[in-house]
Amino acid sequence: MTIGAAFTLAGAGLAMFAGIGSAKGVGMACEAGTGVLTEDPSKFGKLLVLELLPGTQGLYGFIVAFLIMIQSGVMNGGLGTISTETGLQYLAASVAIGIVGLFSAIAQGRAAVASIAMIAKKPGEFGKGLVSTTLVEIYALLSFLISLLCVINI
Repeated sequence: MTIGAAFTLAGAGLAMFAGIGSAKGVGMACEAGTGVLTEDPSKFGKLLVLELLPGTQGLYGFIVAFLIMIQSGVMNGGLGTISTETGLQYLAASVAIGIVGLFSAIAQGRAAVASIAMIAKKPGEFGKGLVSTTLVEIYALLSFLISLLCVINI
């Protein structure tokens, strides 16, 4: 394996750091949601939406990692043909979604937990909770777009 291939694989791995944040964020939201459901199972649909939202960052990271592996030729056994420069470009391209995705998913999980607590007391306020939780998504989308554009242009 070349140094370029190692950097490329490291880039794909770094993009998946967003999945770590998603696992944490979804886990926190599911813990809060499960507590509410023990009292009122009819809120399942509304809570499920809030519990799923922090998972999008992991999906964005997966898309970037998958594109890196396809575009670089890793999926076709092309590990030996990746230059160091190209490998570093893939690594740099993954920084935005890997780091922002990690932290934004956890922040979105916290927002979801707060929204779930609000819905437990005031079920009619679902829209406000959804908007509040979705605000964090903007930064995940921006970082995904930056990483995606970088990978496409390598």
